[in-house]
Amino acid sequence: MATHHHGTQEEKQALDAFICLMRAADSFAALLRDGLADQDLSSSQFGILETLLHLGPLCQKDLASKLLVSGGNITLVVDNLEKRGLVTRERQTQDRRLVTVSLTPAGRKLIAAVFPKHMATIVARFAILTPAEQDALHRLCRTLGTQTRNTRRSHG
Repeated sequence: MATHHHGTQEEKQALDAFICLMRAADSFAALLRDGLADQDLSSSQFGILETLLHLGPLCQKDLASKLLVSGGNITLVVDNLEKRGLVTRERQTQDRRLVTVSLTPAGRKLIAAVFPKHMATIVARFAILTPAEQDALHRLCRTLGTQTRNTRRSHG
């Protein structure tokens, strides 16, 4: 759907591209959320479990940075995962401000079962694009993301 904005051609083109990007991202997010609901996992919880599976134990600050979420949000999500017995937290003795989060055996078992299905869904949906198109999309998104992060830093 094209924008109904009556601005310049540059504005309309950028807004159309933005709307299309956001709708595609929202559609993907909804599809993936539906797959996680079976395991009673939120997208944020999945992100933490997946990150710990592939990178090993991390402090909450590093988890927040990797997942692009706030420290307060990561604390709440980790609290809920800990209540379910999927992660543990350990305060570091050298710097008590640092809290390392690790998968429990139950957390490792759950994410090891959920991740392949999640990955298969992504691969199946991206199959509509050729490998070259996937590479182009990756480059374009990286360019947009990098430019946006740099702009936020210079204004903040």
